[in-house]
Amino acid sequence: MRSRRLPAGTLAAAVATAVLVAGGCSTSDDWSRPHARPTAVGTLGPGFTDPTTPPSPEATITPSPGSWDEVRPPAGYRVVLLTTGQDPQTRILVTAVTKWAEENEVSLKTVTAAKPEEFVRSISRAIELAPDLVISAGNELVDPLALVTANHLDQRFLVVGAELAEPTENVTAADWTGASFRGEGLGMSSAYDPASFTPDRAGRAVRAGVAAVLTGLTGIVIWID
Repeated sequence: MRSRRLPAGTLAAAVATAVLVAGGCSTSDDWSRPHARPTAVGTLGPGFTDPTTPPSPEATITPSPGSWDEVRPPAGYRVVLLTTGQDPQTRILVTAVTKWAEENEVSLKTVTAAKPEEFVRSISRAIELAPDLVISAGNELVDPLALVTANHLDQRFLVVGAELAEPTENVTAADWTGASFRGEGLGMSSAYDPASFTPDRAGRAVRAGVAAVLTGLTGIVIWID
């Protein structure tokens, strides 16, 4: 039997869909049904912030280690992992997000941008999926995120292992000494250290960052010791 050749547009659409679901989902949720606004399960421990003095916009806070441990997302929390790059640091961040999603029954989809010309479109694709949170991993996404996120204030973003120089209220970052990329204009400071990207530190950054978002502490930088 002679095989039927698919039109180029159909093939491209199929490939794009494959990229979107490559990360898989830890629940059976296909995101087609209505979804209640998620709330945190658990509460922040002492030392995450000073309850009497909430952090100001764009502030950097250094939570006490483990003060985020009792906060987790509800089962079925919808997250898009937005990523680019195959460098060791980005792979560590991606693995940390994937592991966290599996441990917390998070419904995870992945959008991967392979080339710079795809970055803005990939961010838009992540937003179009209407997740509860977009988690970004990969330094090259910082500048495109700065362009796009301010126009989508109803979408929450978490940047892990880097930060935006001037984040809007919907963009939270979680990083540490050694992970200091803030965009091409500012680049990497002398404190940048690829060896600082460890599975343990990346995992703590993801958990602390998500805990901040779930409890309404957004638009700030979570600094991990």
